[in-house]
Amino acid sequence: MREAISNTSPLLYLHRIGALEWLPRLFAAISVPDAVIAELMEGQRKGYDVPDLGAYFWVHTLNPRCMPSEWLTRDLGAGELAAIALALENPDHILLLDDRLARQVAQAAGLEVWGTLRIMLEAKHQGITDRVGVWLGRLRDSGMWISEDIERRVLALAEEGE
Repeated sequence: MREAISNTSPLLYLHRIGALEWLPRLFAAISVPDAVIAELMEGQRKGYDVPDLGAYFWVHTLNPRCMPSEWLTRDLGAGELAAIALALENPDHILLLDDRLARQVAQAAGLEVWGTLRIMLEAKHQGITDRVGVWLGRLRDSGMWISEDIERRVLALAEEGE
């Protein structure tokens, strides 16, 4: 079973829909850089519903040894930048990211990237859940924007199309 490195949004959305416990069934371990923890703590300080990563034995803090110059990636958040840098140092890990630009940067660097929707598809494929459609609705209700086209594609991949 492979390990993963996560940015903030997959952890946040999976927590909000009650599916964060899928991650240790999909991955041997999840590493997060301090920047991701800081983003979650800032969200908590502002009153948002965020996961307490300290409560999950399978989440480990790991920071990249080297960070790229911010001027090269000034449109990425601190968590995204740190997660990508950490994945570059651990290219055998799967990188969990949702932001489109961050995904493009990571994929251009040759990293394997999964978003929250891919996690849902893998959970169905591995028998962790039997339906993806209901989780898509929960994700939308929790604040994730999902276009109709993406929803149709995900449902088709999950073999839950019309």
